[in-house]
Parts: sequence; C-alpha cells; structure tokens
Amino acid sequence: MLQVKIVPVTAFQQNCSIVWDAESKEAILIDAGGEPEKLKAEVEALGLTVKALWLTHGHLDHAGAVGALQHYWNVPVIGPQKEDAFWLDQLQEVSARYGFPIPEQVTVTQWLEGGEVLQLGQESFEVRYAPGHTPGHVMFYNAKYGVLWTGDVLFKGSIGRTDFPRGNHQQLLDSIQRECFSLPDDTQFISGHGPISTIGFEKQHNPFVAGQAG
Repeated sequence: MLQVKIVPVTAFQQNCSIVWDAESKEAILIDAGGEPEKLKAEVEALGLTVKALWLTHGHLDHAGAVGALQHYWNVPVIGPQKEDAFWLDQLQEVSARYGFPIPEQVTVTQWLEGGEVLQLGQESFEVRYAPGHTPGHVMFYNAKYGVLWTGDVLFKGSIGRTDFPRGNHQQLLDSIQRECFSLPDDTQFISGHGPISTIGFEKQHNPFVAGQAG
C-alpha cells in the first residue's frame, strides 16, 4: 500500500512529500525543498529507506535540501526535465539573494522528458511534462491510487506563477488542460504549496482555469 506524509518546509511552506511502500518501507521524497535535518528526522521516525529524490522543477523552495540529502543517503536525483538545469545551477546564488542557508549543489542523475514510468516497490508513477511555471517542470501521477503531484503547476484555487525567467502563462494553461484535466475528476492532487484538492473541483471552481476543460 502506498503511504504519503506531507512535510511543509522553509518559510515558503513548500509541501515535501515522503512517499513509501508500506510493505517494503522503501521511500522517495518529492521536492525536498529545504530543512534537510527536519526531513531526515521524519524519515527516520517512520523507519523508511529512501531510494531516490524526485524533483518537479528547479526552484529553490523545491530543491533546496536535495543536494544535502543526496549525499547523506547516497541516492539518485530523478527529474526535472533538462530545461530546468539553469535553475538548479543557480540554487546557491538564489538562496543567498533570499537570505536562505546556502544549499549543496544538486547533481541530477536522470533527467525526465515525460512519459517515463518510475517505480517505487510495486507502485508505478507516470511522468507528465508540464512546462509553464518553469520550462522543465514535470509532475508525477499514480493511477492506482488516483494521486497526482503537481508541483507549482496547479493549486487549490490557483495556478503557478509565470513571471519568473522562462515562465510562460499560455504554456502553463496548456499544460493544465493536457496533463491535469485529462485525468479523472476524482484524482486528488498534492501541490507544492497549500491543501490537497481534486481535478474535478478545480475544473469547476478554480477562477484561472474553471470552465476551460475539454
């Protein structure tokens, strides 16, 4: 059985997801955005063995703890798509600008393109390429449990910002239509910030995209 614990980190309250197989206790972290010691303590308290770190995109608040945890656990970093390399390359500079602790550099083991299937124990996750917030943004979808990790593409009642370098508003809207709204309405999604919602709820009520499905 798939288990998930959401751990908000940093002043941005970014949702880092600890995702694990209840039988094997093998785990991955999606968007370890900061506070590596806090995340290590959570993993140890749950008795898990981390197998990989997955990244939706290269922004500081999603990747800030990845370098430190990559070295600590000696695990691969999977994602995002390679167009986000420029964000990961400037993690330390951006952290200094925001007054954050300077993170360790991230070394991506496997860039993603969309369409890949990632495994955690017996569970499969489909990679969905969803540029717009950043040019290399990806999402992770588990069809069996009907859960989508949207990063900063789609939020409850909102959508991702596109005023950062190489952001593109129309591209983001297209990504939401193609990669989020094509999923069943009862699909739950865990976004990078804020509460869990469902695809059906956003189709009806999200003021940025409601009524545009199909």
